[in-house]
Amino acid sequence: MAKREKLEVVKDILKIIQDNHNSIKPTPLLRKSNLSTKRFSIYMKELLEKEFVKEMKGIDGKHFSLTIKGHRYLEKYQSIVNFIDEFEL
Repeated sequence: MAKREKLEVVKDILKIIQDNHNSIKPTPLLRKSNLSTKRFSIYMKELLEKEFVKEMKGIDGKHFSLTIKGHRYLEKYQSIVNFIDEFEL
């Protein structure tokens, strides 16, 4: 199995959050992202620092949701994929 590149891992994490009504707890996100706990922590720290994701605290614990910047990343990523597909690269 090919190793995922950083841009794809970021897209996968953001897409999982988006697909879960823009709110998901850390443990299900970790499981669905298919990353080790250490790598997941590294990615989440960066996504929080760069404000692609925000952490929400509710009565039922911590949740992650996308920011506008996170939504824009997914849109731009899809544009790039469409471009590559269109030109068969």
